[in-house]
Amino acid sequence: MVVESPVESTLLAQLIELPAEFVEGLLVELADSYTAERRGFELVRVAGGWRLQSHPDCAPWVERFVLSGQSSRLSAAALETLSIVAYKQPISRGQIAAIRGVNVDGVVRTLEHRGYIAEVGRDDGPGLAIMYGTTKEFLERLGINDLSDLPSLGDFIPGAEVVEALEHGLRPVDPTDPSDSTDSTGATEATDLTGEVAAERAPDTSGEPYRSE
Repeated sequence: MVVESPVESTLLAQLIELPAEFVEGLLVELADSYTAERRGFELVRVAGGWRLQSHPDCAPWVERFVLSGQSSRLSAAALETLSIVAYKQPISRGQIAAIRGVNVDGVVRTLEHRGYIAEVGRDDGPGLAIMYGTTKEFLERLGINDLSDLPSLGDFIPGAEVVEALEHGLRPVDPTDPSDSTDSTGATEATDLTGEVAAERAPDTSGEPYRSE
C-alpha cells in the first residue's frame, strides 16, 4: 500500500523474517481468497513482484476518477509503435519506421520519456543502431508479469478460411467456373449492396431538397 512498484516476495520475506517459499505461498493464498470473495481489489503478480490493484470490474469508475481533468493519453501512433516494440523487440528505430511507413523519431522519444521503452543494446550491423525494448514500467502498466503474458498475435490475425472468403467475395464470378456457381447468389447480393451504397452517396440532381429518411 505504501510503494508504487511491485514488491518481490524475497524482499517481503526478509522484512518479516520468514522463508521466501512460505511467503510466496501466503501471497498466492491471499490472491486466491481476494478473487473468490470478489473484492474490489486484487493481489497480482506483476513484473516479477506482487501488487495490490483495483479489480478489472471496477475499471470504468477507476478510469473516470484517475483521468478526470487529464488529457495526456498516448496517441494512436504511439500505441501502434509501442505494440511493434513489444512484439518485435529488440528492434531499431529504422526497423520500426519501415514497418509503420512513417518517421517515428518523435513517437519513440515520447515512449522513452514515458518510460515504456528503453535502449537495450546495439545492432551488430553497420551504424550500430540503437535497439529498443519494453521496460518494467510497461509490464506494470499492462498488469502482466512478463512478455509471455501478452496476447498472441495469432488472436488478431483472421484465419485462412476468412481470408479465402474475403478474396472470393471480392473477385468477379466466372460463370464457367463450377466452383463459383454455389456462391453466385452471395456475389450478386454483394454487388447489389455496393450499388445501393453508391446510389445513396451519389449527388441528388433532381433539384429537390435532400431529406434524410
